[in-house]
Amino acid sequence: MVWAPPLLNTAVRLHLLAVGLTAHAPTSGVMNEPLRKAVHLIFGLAIACFILFSERKLALYALVIALFTGFILSDALSRGYTIPGVSKIIATLERRDVLPGKGALFFALGALFSLTFFPKEVTFIGLVVLALLDSVTTLVGLRFGRTRIYNHKSIEATLAGFATTSAALLFLIPAHAAILTSAAAAFAELVSPVDDNLIVPAVVCIVLTVLF
Repeated sequence: MVWAPPLLNTAVRLHLLAVGLTAHAPTSGVMNEPLRKAVHLIFGLAIACFILFSERKLALYALVIALFTGFILSDALSRGYTIPGVSKIIATLERRDVLPGKGALFFALGALFSLTFFPKEVTFIGLVVLALLDSVTTLVGLRFGRTRIYNHKSIEATLAGFATTSAALLFLIPAHAAILTSAAAAFAELVSPVDDNLIVPAVVCIVLTVLF
């Protein structure tokens, strides 16, 4: 059973944290990172809810169409074309020197993979974990990260991501499953050599499948 208010409350709190970080961010290439993660959180939870409350086939079609359209737009932007509305959003939210729209594309690709091989209820939890964990670890790492442990990531950020994700999952699955799933996801996010949008949902889905 899914209880939306706790997830929405978490999203609001993280958005407020992002606003605070943005207000104190330096005028460098990192200045848009808090806003980018706030959008990532809202975008991720919206996709997760869409998958949960839609027919599985419809959700698969939507993800395929979104990816196809996204790669076309990304390729056009990388070739120097200006797309009204889209170019401004990418310039504001995307990191420098990466594939345009990379974060959104990889999120959708991770969602598509998970939904292809796992039930939509499991995929929903995987995407919720990804949205929360990625946003929390980045925002906390920017403001409070002091002790670097791996891949330039801090223990403070990893523990905050684990705690937040565990608390949110308590409303969705039993306590032991929430803790084990969050721990596996936090570890995967910490050590993954590739984009966590691809790895975290798959790890979560595998752990949940083993547990249940």
